[in-house]
Amino acid sequence: MDKHWIFFLLLDVGVIIAAARIGGAIARKFRQPAVVGEIAAGIALGPSLLGLIPGGIDTWLFPSDVRPLLGALAQIGLVLFMFIVGLELDMRLIRGRERASASISLSSIAVPFALGAALAVVLYPKHDVVDGKTIEFLAFALFLGIAMSITAFPVLARILTDRGMMRTPPGVFSLASAAIDDIVAWTLLAFVIAVISGGSPLEVARIVGLSLVYAAIMFLVVRPLLAKLITWRDSAGRMTPDLLAVILIGLFLSAAVTDIIGIHQIFGAFLFGAMMPKVGAEQLHREILERLEQVSVLLLLPMFFVVTGFSVDLAGIGLGGLWQLGLVLIVAVAGKFVGAYFGARVSAIPKRQSAAIAVLMNTRGLTELVILNAGLTLGVLTTELFSMMVVMALVTTVLTEPLLRLVYPDSVVANDIAAAERRLLGVGTTSRVMIVLPNLDGTPEELVARHRRLLGVGAGHDVVLVALLPTAPPGTVLEVGIPVIPDFAAMASAVEELNAVGSSLVGPTSVSVLCRFSADPVADLTQMAENANPDFIFLDAADIEVATRLSIAPVALVNETASADDEDTAVVCSVDDSRSGRTAILVAASLAVADVRRLVIETSMSRRRLAADLQAVRDRGVEVDIVANVKGALGQRLPLVVSASGTDPAVGIPARPLVVVDNSGTSEEALGDRADRLFLPRSSADSTPSAASSTTASSPEGH
Repeated sequence: MDKHWIFFLLLDVGVIIAAARIGGAIARKFRQPAVVGEIAAGIALGPSLLGLIPGGIDTWLFPSDVRPLLGALAQIGLVLFMFIVGLELDMRLIRGRERASASISLSSIAVPFALGAALAVVLYPKHDVVDGKTIEFLAFALFLGIAMSITAFPVLARILTDRGMMRTPPGVFSLASAAIDDIVAWTLLAFVIAVISGGSPLEVARIVGLSLVYAAIMFLVVRPLLAKLITWRDSAGRMTPDLLAVILIGLFLSAAVTDIIGIHQIFGAFLFGAMMPKVGAEQLHREILERLEQVSVLLLLPMFFVVTGFSVDLAGIGLGGLWQLGLVLIVAVAGKFVGAYFGARVSAIPKRQSAAIAVLMNTRGLTELVILNAGLTLGVLTTELFSMMVVMALVTTVLTEPLLRLVYPDSVVANDIAAAERRLLGVGTTSRVMIVLPNLDGTPEELVARHRRLLGVGAGHDVVLVALLPTAPPGTVLEVGIPVIPDFAAMASAVEELNAVGSSLVGPTSVSVLCRFSADPVADLTQMAENANPDFIFLDAADIEVATRLSIAPVALVNETASADDEDTAVVCSVDDSRSGRTAILVAASLAVADVRRLVIETSMSRRRLAADLQAVRDRGVEVDIVANVKGALGQRLPLVVSASGTDPAVGIPARPLVVVDNSGTSEEALGDRADRLFLPRSSADSTPSAASSTTASSPEGH
């Protein structure tokens, strides 16, 4: 080894990281996943570009005795990446849509696999010899078939997040199908590798048998042990170095076991990630990903891209190989598209949505490179064919975003989200309130106890229970395509938790739940309110900044710590004649009507006019008193007070259980008309002219 090998190793690492960052930044400029630019940068540092410069700069920069060291770093990065893929795999994603997802997944594997195997008949005579050894046709055909069948779950998840498609039918079904696709495709690849590396039928049987035994041990023994990691993390309150060390030790041991079995180390890494606990482990996953990103994405995966680039020689394809490259692209794109589209249509999914699913399932990205490198290591692919397949992986990934915008534009995404939310909410026959929980930390029982007052405002109304999950702030997204946040399994857990909270509420006429990832709470709550059409939005008092910026519907801030007897006392409303004041009267009236409690209004407004406006409240059995001094009317009791925001909405919030902030257009309507619409039976209210228009307009452009 050259005495300057340390110098070249350090130099190479610096050059590779710089090239990867530049390539990723350029890709993002063109609305492509960063991984596309990083792969292209790796190829550029190989013979395809750097090797074309006279003087042998590529061999000087990457000496032959340093390349194995880069290869070792690349393999460690690959193991970490496959662990992350397994970690992100959560079969809760397919819950409730098993048949359609299985149909899409299996057909999107079977069709390209068959076409890939058929393509092998054409390509085999030209690529049957690798390093002087003749490849068996069966091994060649099987590998080409599986290479055409893969879908990159990480890149697909990134695209869905960027387009806001997580809750659209194409997003839901493609994500669930890709989860099944991961399991089936990696299992098939393990079998194909066993066939290729085993040689004799007896050796193949040994490899397959040992693989099945190891998978069973992981599922039956290791998986229950890994579940204890949640308790360990929660008791410490954070991801400790010891906890991360245990995870990494298990990961590398698992990868080593599958490597010695003969099915490649990537399967041990993937299997260990898949066995990690899923339910209640969102914080654990987030902390694992945040720590591994720094090492895996910034340092080790770029080594993998460059090592891949060393074996890619685009000039070596030549003019004579262009027709072969064309065939590879046609089979890859058409096979996956036709298979996924057919599976979706068989499941009665509409044509446009089926086309969007088919485009999404065509994403290959880094996952395809993992498979291709395995084929190169096993001696199944020639350098020329390997180069063609790498080009195919890049082209199919690059095409996904523009094709998806063509078949499923933003306007259709918005329509589908709005339609889905309206179907979930139903028509409704009473007034509707939207209750926004500030966070979902804790069990459903703990949430109910912590937000007792906030959750109690829904009595007598249709309740829409809302949670906004955080998305990753800039710079915290894994650039190989896997989102640290949003976590789709976390979404499923959040919906389950909201349903549990909703089932414990007392008094609402109905409960619906809505949940979405949000980087802009004001914009997302506005869009959700357009679809839900609530009479009031209730927020925790800590969300005052959000409340002051919402104009889609009146907002009431609920202070859980403000002193008040919420039960068996009057509801007091102390307001002036302002838009927020008039709305505060209606909020107070709705609380009084729900429990048939006395309503006391302290205001300078005309008592006679206000009494007439609130006749519908009296008709519901509520005693309404309009007074000049609330203390004289209540004596020593501590009432539940509803007030309105003034010029500074923060004033009074620490002392008031509920403070109303109304920046909506509904406050311009007559108070009596609004009260009639809220408190008269709907059949009566609908006959009045004022009830002809709803509180807020529902728009199909909901997202």
